[in-house]
Amino acid sequence: MTRLTLGIETSCDETAAAVVADGVDVRSSVVSSQVDLHTGFGGVVPELASRAHVELIDEVINEALVEGGADFDTIDLVGACCGPGLAGALLVGVSAAKAIALAASIPYVGVNHLEAHLHATVLEHPSVEFPAVVLIASGGHTMLVEVRDRLDYNVLGETVDDAAGEAFDKVARFLGLGYPGGPAIDRISPRAIPRP
Repeated sequence: MTRLTLGIETSCDETAAAVVADGVDVRSSVVSSQVDLHTGFGGVVPELASRAHVELIDEVINEALVEGGADFDTIDLVGACCGPGLAGALLVGVSAAKAIALAASIPYVGVNHLEAHLHATVLEHPSVEFPAVVLIASGGHTMLVEVRDRLDYNVLGETVDDAAGEAFDKVARFLGLGYPGGPAIDRISPRAIPRP
């Protein structure tokens, strides 16, 4: 019997929901970006991100359910990113997930944002073999993690100041390349002239 999970993600500036069957088969993945909302500020404004999540969450969840061939009666579990991330943004996703779980009488699971990054690779590449070393570069976090097995890992090191994503945004802003910084720098990097 197939078990369906509804996953919700609102840790920063993207409102996202997905339906996953048996923990590996992604049936739908809907992402609503807020890049246009934050571009003029050169980075994510937490209060604006939280308000946008409130406006978008119902539509994104409903679209994910429809695309995933599911509804609230067929979902067996609901999970949401519970941290780390922007407090107000996280509150929107967690509140929605808990409300769905309560109304549908199904379990709710809080998901650590950074642990989810470790496991996301397996969804795209089920044949990944462990042990492995994984670089997580996500928003305000940059970590190097030794993954011995799916649930057995050890943080080897992490940034204590600016994370890679924040550094890209700051450099891009300084160079007048716009926001978000990562894609802007990636576009011009092939033209870079190496220093001797």
